[in-house]
Amino acid sequence: MVPLSPIRRFLHKGPYLLVFFFFTLYSLLPHQSLPSSLSPSMAPPTQFFLFMCCLLRSVFVFGESDNYIVHMDLSLMPKIFTDHHSWYSAVVESALASSKAASMKSGSFLSNSKFIYSYLHAIQGFSAHLSPGEHEAIKNTPGYISSVRDLPVKPDTTHSSQFLGLAADTGAWPTSSYGEEVIIGIVDTGVWPESSSFKDSGMSQIPARWKGECQAGVQFNASMCNRKLIGARYFNKGITAKNPNMTLSMNSTRDTEGHGTHTSSTAAGNYVEDASFFGYAPGTARGMAPRARVAMYKALWQEGGFASDIIAAVDQAISDGVDVLSLSLGLDVMALYLDPVAIASYAANEKGIFVTTSAGNEGPFGASLHNGTPWSITVAAGDMDRDYVGVVTLGNGVRLEGTTLFPGNPLLPQTPTVFMGFCNNTVALSQVGRKIVVCEDKDDLLADQINYIQAGNISGGIFITDKIDIEQYIESQLPAVFVDQKVGETIKNYVRNSSGKTEAGVEFGRTVIGGRRAAPRVASYSSRGPSPSCPFVLKPDVLAPGSLILAAWPEKTPTTLVGSDFVYSKYNLLSGTSMSTPHVAGVAALLKAARPEWSPAAIRSAIMTTSYSTDNTNRPIRDLGGNPVGSPANPLAMGAGHIDPNKALNPGLVYDATTEDYNNLLCGLNYTAKEIQTITRSSSTTICSNPTLDLNYPSFIALLDFSKTPPPTAREFHRTVTNVDEESASYFATVTPVKGYKVTIEPKELIFKEKFEKLSYKLTIEGPIGGVQVEDVAWGHVSWIDRENKYEVKSPIVATTYRIE
Repeated sequence: MVPLSPIRRFLHKGPYLLVFFFFTLYSLLPHQSLPSSLSPSMAPPTQFFLFMCCLLRSVFVFGESDNYIVHMDLSLMPKIFTDHHSWYSAVVESALASSKAASMKSGSFLSNSKFIYSYLHAIQGFSAHLSPGEHEAIKNTPGYISSVRDLPVKPDTTHSSQFLGLAADTGAWPTSSYGEEVIIGIVDTGVWPESSSFKDSGMSQIPARWKGECQAGVQFNASMCNRKLIGARYFNKGITAKNPNMTLSMNSTRDTEGHGTHTSSTAAGNYVEDASFFGYAPGTARGMAPRARVAMYKALWQEGGFASDIIAAVDQAISDGVDVLSLSLGLDVMALYLDPVAIASYAANEKGIFVTTSAGNEGPFGASLHNGTPWSITVAAGDMDRDYVGVVTLGNGVRLEGTTLFPGNPLLPQTPTVFMGFCNNTVALSQVGRKIVVCEDKDDLLADQINYIQAGNISGGIFITDKIDIEQYIESQLPAVFVDQKVGETIKNYVRNSSGKTEAGVEFGRTVIGGRRAAPRVASYSSRGPSPSCPFVLKPDVLAPGSLILAAWPEKTPTTLVGSDFVYSKYNLLSGTSMSTPHVAGVAALLKAARPEWSPAAIRSAIMTTSYSTDNTNRPIRDLGGNPVGSPANPLAMGAGHIDPNKALNPGLVYDATTEDYNNLLCGLNYTAKEIQTITRSSSTTICSNPTLDLNYPSFIALLDFSKTPPPTAREFHRTVTNVDEESASYFATVTPVKGYKVTIEPKELIFKEKFEKLSYKLTIEGPIGGVQVEDVAWGHVSWIDRENKYEVKSPIVATTYRIE
């Protein structure tokens, strides 16, 4: 770091020294020497000095105002109030008056207090813009439980139905009537109502139980809703209270970002023929539950998003009567009692609403989950067997295939071609002219070479690389195709050894399904477990398609750049756990329609225990973020495995869980009574008569700390399964080995005499055994297989030394 000159050092630190000077002078003065207001008779220097003192005292002592989410005990509401809203409003007004009185005595009252929302379903409480003094006053109010600052929230940003095996003639689609009576609530960036994915052709009448509405706003009329898009609301009081001088770019449910349009059409978009992304992924686009209803709750904005608005959206969704909630968003790691998404999800689950949440896009790092909530399903992202192909035709007629998603002109004609090896010489590249440049990836600097090529006045690029995970590179601004080393050697030999001029051309826009490579694979960006907020429950839960998913897009929002120009499309290919989450929301809608008697936990169990852990080559699913890349994926990356909607329809057995089970888990986490009540909204749940960390869940994780004395040698789990088959059945247990550990099941056979009968078993993990060096993560499975071989109820087992700090 270059040393600063004395003058620059003062300019660098001067403002802080000035603040310190005024604050110190003020602290030395007796309080009674300062008037409660600045009199006009004072000399101007005195006025200025006292004003600065008061201002600095307000900043340093009272601090800045901020949004707070406040949890209250509704059972303690005084009888003089008719409803929760009037009570909460009075609490804020009282705190404002109390803080103002205290502040005026010291001559430093500054307030911008603002009541934001009152909540009833998602939490019991309210949000408000408060000064620190007002916040402290509220803490002394009878009925106060806890509070937390309003935090920023971010989104975790066709063929997938076929890849999942959904078909018109058999399985989950016809059995569930394509999810027709189910309402999926989406909390996201809004919706583009004109998209063909939200047309209501073929839809029946809106369910009579629906209580929602279509809220009018900027460029959004109430008439834009229909029998498909049955609800549209928006929530921005939190973000505007946080930023009072901000003007929202689109103050309505209309989507200008694209994220919400994409996720909602993935979950439940109607049938749209001839959809594609500039010719890629052509076909009929449809959601996982194409006859389910969509209700959009816009709480993420182009300008940002805050938890207070998310809670308000979930609160309204519960009141409106949604059946499934899809939340492709999250916050950074925090305890469950501080996490507004976890708290709101608890309330939704308690009302029988199935909640899907995204794992996050912070992979491949461990313990990076956005959402590890025990009462929701957490979805990781994988790819499919669909590849986007560019065909390179050399001047000698040889045709070779590579990977590309270039959205511009589908044909780059025969063009002079040169090989430049490692393309990092910007001077040399600037002298190439209108040619195709062949580059070879070295030292994992592919991104840098792409940037160098795009900066030059070059016709196109062919990139030779051994990288397996190249998804982030292939949608380039200039005509480019990516080839492996084998194809690259053919191109290099042609360019180097041809006696005449060397040329090549590229055809873009081709799509190939199946047969080229193994699929699915866990995406490298998908966040990994264990869950920092609750590591005793294995997360994520399942893997679903999340890479390069084709879905609806606002036609006036750019999809990408070609050169320096924006390009537009009605459908877009996006990647992220934001894309995998609505797949599971749609599948849950199908199950809810076909099995209305199932609880959210039963639906989650059915999805998990019927998932698969082998790819289309019958080998273990691979992990693009593994070490090494492409190594077998473990359950901390993919949960129980990849979802299989048709099998989930008939799982045989389910692991159910009740509100009491979740409350016992909260007690097992050693939360205080107030922390538990913050989540459960009830003081009766804080009596911890049966605390446990052993939730009745369709997976197992043993956190083993061998640094302790004595080291752990065994961990027991107790599970109860419910027979959901129509007939009596007998199941026997099989265990795939967990390296370095011994896994035992007791009893090894479960005999069910009738439907809905419940039976229990114990699973024990012992180890390490036999002197085997334990790995950071060891895993296997326990499967319950019926005697008729109709069902395999499979659950992952993980033993890990991973420590959550």
